[in-house]
Amino acid sequence: MPRLVDESDRPLVAFDPCLDIPDDVLTAAGYDPRTEDNADFAATHFTMLGCSYDGTLHIPGVLANYGLSVLSANFDFEEERQKATGNGDDIVPTQLAGRRALLKTNSSLPYSCGMSVETSYGVLIIGRIHFRDRNVPLPESQWCAGIEDTSSRIVAALDEFESHSR
Repeated sequence: MPRLVDESDRPLVAFDPCLDIPDDVLTAAGYDPRTEDNADFAATHFTMLGCSYDGTLHIPGVLANYGLSVLSANFDFEEERQKATGNGDDIVPTQLAGRRALLKTNSSLPYSCGMSVETSYGVLIIGRIHFRDRNVPLPESQWCAGIEDTSSRIVAALDEFESHSR
């Protein structure tokens, strides 16, 4: 039973980022599992379980730090696509580990990048934001650098979880 459930007839959120992403996966992706911060959201019509983490890499003069959020939700992939489009996100449909995915950026949210991945119960949303050091810009071409690798590592943990939950 998930930590939170909504009042809808949607599937239960099976994968809990706070409990089901192993620390070594986060560390290998460049995030500190000790910085975990809960980011759950429960509404009457959907549930979102989430955690955020601080990055461990510092590039002097460019990045002071960066953060990762991982949200697991029970709305479906098409709802996520519509939400992203409605938010003004630039989306690129793609595949990740054989799953439908959306790579998302938004010029009104500079220095951030997201990837939404279809799951058996809804979507897994992986987002990263860079916090700049001084006024050195991070080129838009770098906003998503490494997000596919990070997402692949987390989706591998999801795959492992789903294979044991069946």
